[in-house]
Amino acid sequence: MSDCLFCKIIKGEIPSTKVYEDELVYAFKDINPIAPVHVLIIPKQHISMLWDVNEENSAVISHIYEVAGKIAKELGLENGFRVATNCGEDAGQTVFHIHFHLIGGRKLGWEEQ
Repeated sequence: MSDCLFCKIIKGEIPSTKVYEDELVYAFKDINPIAPVHVLIIPKQHISMLWDVNEENSAVISHIYEVAGKIAKELGLENGFRVATNCGEDAGQTVFHIHFHLIGGRKLGWEEQ
């Protein structure tokens, strides 16, 4: 999508601090972190939100969780971390390109992401 913020980040049109990239996903530091580690993991394929996941694109979601574990290990989150996604405006989704927040580096409360 031409006006999607995350699609522009993937294309390099908007700068980001890359943490990980492969053929399916791109991960970068959140610009408004809520914890010492706050990384966004997004599929390179535009999928608007969780309810748009289907048989044709679900493998990338599984891959995102594999990548989340890999990044968490690399960033030293041995005491734990959270992976969260918001679906829809009422849940707090502000960019309509599915994305997963990898959050850690301190003890988290339930009210955070």
